[in-house]
Amino acid sequence: MNPTTHLHDVDPLPGGAVVFVLDGRGAVLRCTSSVLDLTGYSAEEIRGRRMAGLAADPGLWEGVLGAAPGKPSEIHTALRHRDGVPVEVSAEVLTLPDGSGARFLVCAVPSALGRRWTEDQALIRALFTQSRIGLIIRNTDLMTTRVNLTPEFFGLSPGPGLPPRAPGMRLSELLVPEDAAAFEERFRGVIETGESLIDWEHSARLLRVPDRERVLSVSIFRLEDPHDRAIGAAAVFTDVTEQSLARRRMSLLHAAATRLGQTLDIVRNAEELVRILVPDFADLACVDLSDTVFQGREPGVFAPGTHLRRVVVGPEGDAWPAEMYQRGETLRARDLESDVLRDGRPFLVPDLAALREEVDLDAERRRLAFPDAATSALIVPLHARGHVLGVLGLWRNGSRTPFSDGDLPLVEEIASRASLSVENARRYTSELRTVESLQRSLLPPAGVELSAAETAGVYVPAGTAAGVGGCWYDVIPLSSSRVAFVIGDVAGHGLGATATMGRLRTAVQTLADLDLSPEELLTHLDDLVLRLSATEPQAGDGESSVVGATCLYCVYDPVTGRCAMASAGHPPPVLAGTGGATRCVDLRPGPALGMGGMPFEPLEVHLGPGSVLAFYTSELVAHGSPRGCADDQLKRLGEGLENAVAAGDAPTGIGRALLDHVLTEPPTDDVALLVAKVRSLPDDATASWRFTADPTVVGQARELVTEQLTTWGLEELTFTTELIVSELVTNAIRYAGSPIGLRLIRDKALICEVSDPSQTQPHLRRARLTDEGGRGLFLIAQIAHRWGSRYTSSGKTIWTEQPLTGFL
Repeated sequence: MNPTTHLHDVDPLPGGAVVFVLDGRGAVLRCTSSVLDLTGYSAEEIRGRRMAGLAADPGLWEGVLGAAPGKPSEIHTALRHRDGVPVEVSAEVLTLPDGSGARFLVCAVPSALGRRWTEDQALIRALFTQSRIGLIIRNTDLMTTRVNLTPEFFGLSPGPGLPPRAPGMRLSELLVPEDAAAFEERFRGVIETGESLIDWEHSARLLRVPDRERVLSVSIFRLEDPHDRAIGAAAVFTDVTEQSLARRRMSLLHAAATRLGQTLDIVRNAEELVRILVPDFADLACVDLSDTVFQGREPGVFAPGTHLRRVVVGPEGDAWPAEMYQRGETLRARDLESDVLRDGRPFLVPDLAALREEVDLDAERRRLAFPDAATSALIVPLHARGHVLGVLGLWRNGSRTPFSDGDLPLVEEIASRASLSVENARRYTSELRTVESLQRSLLPPAGVELSAAETAGVYVPAGTAAGVGGCWYDVIPLSSSRVAFVIGDVAGHGLGATATMGRLRTAVQTLADLDLSPEELLTHLDDLVLRLSATEPQAGDGESSVVGATCLYCVYDPVTGRCAMASAGHPPPVLAGTGGATRCVDLRPGPALGMGGMPFEPLEVHLGPGSVLAFYTSELVAHGSPRGCADDQLKRLGEGLENAVAAGDAPTGIGRALLDHVLTEPPTDDVALLVAKVRSLPDDATASWRFTADPTVVGQARELVTEQLTTWGLEELTFTTELIVSELVTNAIRYAGSPIGLRLIRDKALICEVSDPSQTQPHLRRARLTDEGGRGLFLIAQIAHRWGSRYTSSGKTIWTEQPLTGFL
């Protein structure tokens, strides 16, 4: 075909290129209309002009056109634009065969566009020759048209199962079905929507080696024709397997570092470990711990028969296989398992099916470590400080790459962190149990039943060892059937506060034996606290744990119904009267112990039989309440007490009801509650007389006592009682004077009291042979079970007790 035919009708070439047809003299015969953009002249104006005349360097064109015919020539020159500005061009000159007027064909493009076209071609060639960057082009039917995949890209040698360059290939011929389906879906979405996919990472396991994990980073973009119609999609991808594994490892290690050990609860640490590993690292996981861990004891040798408890499984619920041991069940280590775990190294099972054939799978072992759907397993001992605490079991199903040696360093690091957190929780549990055991050992029995009252004490430890403090309560039998109720709280927490509580409780019991009034007892206790604070080591904040302790001391007399109490910084009790109404006792607390400077004001109330007193520590009404809302909790306490008393509950039931009603969540500080339901002695259980300081009344006193004992059926105690009364009344007449009181109380013991106006306390001594007196108290001490004396507002009272065993 003649090159000049219809050349002027050809559309402008893309990218600014112009084609010239020249004759033998170099004159333009024809050119494309795009010459207007290149030179500013139209095709008609250019026709007939010599090419050298258009060039900024005419001699260059003369030399090229005059050269002998041969290969196409490439030149770089400039053409003069109509406005005088030179235009740099790259041109290729082709000599045409003889036989027509056209001798040369010149294709010229602006130099910048030429370089860009050259670079584009070089880029495409480079991409398709890369071995580390994958490139694939697919048409709208998702058939591969061009691809540069080679075995080297996947780290493999050439062989069957990996088509190196196969037009028409589908991804399902190369990748495992689930991975191929994921890539097909992304290709289809890009072609349909035109929205490019950038840096999408996904597994790309080959059919040839499905067990080898491969992760690709893929960018997919749609290919379009000049009319913006989709003709396919191109994807560029790189192998980021190592980077992906490194990121996953770092993510798991970061999660383990930040989430493990945040609590001192053993089970919660195990739960967090399973949540970290499932599903990011394994499909199934469980944690089995030795019973000694929960008991806080030092783990022993991990031997066959060691009992383990499956504390956590993951995932929870129906996803955990039913054929396996379930959460909460107890299992035991067998010979094989104990041998594997004792040395502290993980046990890798890449092919669980092969292991099933090698070992004897009885029902117990199958439930222990062989889920039906699992294909690989990793059993990791949880050991810390040289002891095996338990075991972490991990399994993967067939849809995932089996465990390999490369997983061991990661899981060992995570297991080490988990073991340390469990060990810390175990040691904390041991400390907490020690503190709680000490605390409880220093408290009286929970329930005490006396003639004067029936009581029930409740101690609720705090949720943490730091919260276990020095709350205490006590029920102290006093002389003459009376009883003392005590409740207190030591400032501070931990073992030191518990020890201080024990010292104060002992001091209160010692002072109570002196039969002091409540306010006087607290005054002596306050002095003791000041002495202790001056000698004991100071706490880290410079304050002694004994200073600031609170105490409420209450004495109830079942004969008179008189109840006297005083408080050193402790809240007053709640009283439920015989009518059922409740109120807070109007007791004004004095300063806390060791604060000094103010007296302790006593309060006396009369209690009818069946009245209930509820003594409590401040945490019970302050817990869970915003600042200033403790009154609401106190009101709830009164309501709960009223309802429990109305229901006729015993003190034990009342205590439980109050805690359920008021304590809605675990306390941050320990709580003590003492419920006392008071009783009164029958009117006929006491007898009292008054005498003047006349020696003749001694015989009268003996006669009255004999008559009363006969009435009570206690004739066998007549001789000893007459002897006691004679000695005590005689001493009162001789050393004290009038009036002299005599009272008998028939309770669980026969109590004999002699009162006089003297404040001088009697002293027991061993009389010498030459002494005329001094044998009376010694004799009384021999025949009475207990004896003592106490001060009263008008003098003193000497009392004795004789057991009534065999009379009741």
